[in-house]
Amino acid sequence: MPTITSLSPTSGPTTGGTSVTITGTGFADATTVRFGTTATAFVIDSPTQITAIAPAGSAGPVQVTVTGPGGTSNGVSYIYSQVPCAGPVCCGTTVTLTGTVQFTITPAGCHCVPCTCVAAPTLTAISPSAGPEAGGTTVTLSGTNLTGATTVSFGATQATSFIVDSATQITAVAPAGTGTVQVTATTAGGTSNGVFYSYVSAPAPTLTSVSPSSGSAAGGTTVTLTGTNLTGATAVTFGSTAAFSFTVDSDTQITAVAPNGTGTVQVTVTTGAGTSNGVTYAYVPAVAVVFQNQGPEAGGNTVFVNGNGFTGVTAVTFGSTPATTFSVDSDTQITVTVPAGTGTVQVTVTGPNGTSNGYPYTYIPVPTLTSINPNQGPETGGNTVIITGTNLTTTQSVTFGSVVPNWTVNSDTQITAVVPAQTGSVQVTVITPGGTSNGVTYTYLPTPTLTTVSPNSGSTAGGTTVTLTGTNLTAATAVSFGATPATSFTVDSATQITAVSPAGTGTVQVTATTGGGTSNGIAYTYI
Repeated sequence: MPTITSLSPTSGPTTGGTSVTITGTGFADATTVRFGTTATAFVIDSPTQITAIAPAGSAGPVQVTVTGPGGTSNGVSYIYSQVPCAGPVCCGTTVTLTGTVQFTITPAGCHCVPCTCVAAPTLTAISPSAGPEAGGTTVTLSGTNLTGATTVSFGATQATSFIVDSATQITAVAPAGTGTVQVTATTAGGTSNGVFYSYVSAPAPTLTSVSPSSGSAAGGTTVTLTGTNLTGATAVTFGSTAAFSFTVDSDTQITAVAPNGTGTVQVTVTTGAGTSNGVTYAYVPAVAVVFQNQGPEAGGNTVFVNGNGFTGVTAVTFGSTPATTFSVDSDTQITVTVPAGTGTVQVTVTGPNGTSNGYPYTYIPVPTLTSINPNQGPETGGNTVIITGTNLTTTQSVTFGSVVPNWTVNSDTQITAVVPAQTGSVQVTVITPGGTSNGVTYTYLPTPTLTTVSPNSGSTAGGTTVTLTGTNLTAATAVSFGATPATSFTVDSATQITAVSPAGTGTVQVTATTGGGTSNGIAYTYI
C-alpha cells in the first residue's frame, strides 16, 4: 500500500494548476491521485515521488491521497487559497502560493497568504528536430524554468507522453503529424516560446530475404532479415506473433529471434512509415523429450515423444530406422512403437517443412545370468547370494520364482540379493528395460530334524560310533556334540548319519547342520 510523507508546496490557488511534488513510498504502480475527492493528472517520477497537478478546488484544506493495487494511502493536507487580497499581485500574472495559510477572513471569503512569482518557461533547442509522420519519435527539449510542466504540444497536438527530467530538460514522444510545427511547453508560469519540429514522410520498409528460412517450432532460432528502410523498426512479426527480440543492425539488416510457431508464416517489419511486405519462414517440428527413452533391442515397446509442431508429421525415425507405427496425438505429442535397434540413437520427427532436432534413445541388450552363489539355502531365507551375468546395470527387478527380494546392482556383471523365504527349487531371473533374463536355479533346503542317537552314551575319550536318525539330513555340513564337532561323520541317507564322537564330558546335545539350518538337539552322555 502507498504512503505519503510530504507535499511540496502544501498550498495553492483555488483555480488549480499548481505542480505538487508528493513524496512517500509504494508509488511504482500508482493508479490515481486525488485532491479531496477530485482525481487529477500525475507523473510517477520514481517509486518514492509523484508530480501531480492540483485541480481546481474550494478555499480551505483537502486531503491528498494516492491509490495503487495495494489500496489507498494516508491523507496529507493541501490548502486551497485565493489570490492575496492585500498588497501587490506578484508579477501581475499567474502566481504560485507558498507558506502557511492564515485563516483570517479579510475581507470575507479571502484567505491572505504570502506568494512568490513563477517565471515563464523558455525553450532553446529540440533534438532530434525531425521525425516520421507516424509519430513515436523520442525528443529532448532544452530550456529554462521547465519544472512542473503540465503540457508539451507539437503544434496543436499534445505529446504522446513526456517526462520533466529537470528544470532545463524535458523528454517527450512526438505525436503523429505533418509538415513543420512549433513545439511548446506550458507550466504555471505560462507557455514557452516555440522551437521547430519537422515531420518527414519516410519510405515504407521492404524485405528481400530471411536467413535461415526455417527453424524450430519451439522458437529461439536467430534469423537475419535483409531489405531497405529498416531504420526505426518498431516491430518484427512472424505471422501474427512478435519476435522474441530483434536488433536493427543497419538500414538494410535486422537480426531477430523467432518465436514459437507452426507451419509456414510471413515475416514482416514495421516502422513509423508502415509495414513491409512478407518473406516466408517455415517452422519445422521440435522434439523436447522422449519419455521412457530406453528399451529392448528387439523394439516393440511404446514411447511418447513430446515437443512442438507435430501436426502433419510424416515420419518418426530412430537413428536411420523409421518407426513403422506411430500416431500424432496432438501438436505437442506423438505415441510411437519403437523399431528394433542397438546402442544409442537420435529420435527425430519429420514434418512438411523439414526434420526436427534429435533426442537420444538407448537400446538395452537382454540381460543374461550365468550363476548364483550359493545356489541353495534355508527355507526361512535371509541369506545373501551373488548373482553373476551380463547387461545387469539397468536392472529394474530381481525375482526368486515370483517373489522380489532386496537387491543391489554391484556392476554390469554382478548383483547382490537377500534371499526371500520360500520352499522347493525356483528360477532366479533379472528384468531390465532390455527384457527378462534366463533363469538360474536356487534350491530351498528344509531344516534338518533328529529323532534318536544310538548309542546315546560313550567314553569321555571319544571314539564311539553313533547312528543319528531323523529327516532332511542330506548334504549335512556338520555334526556337533555340544560345541565340539564330531571326529568324523558320514551321511548314509536323508534319514541317517553315522558319526564318531569326539572327547567330552557330561551330557551334551548332538545336532546336525545342513544348508537348511541346524537341527534340534538329542542328548548324548559321556561316561
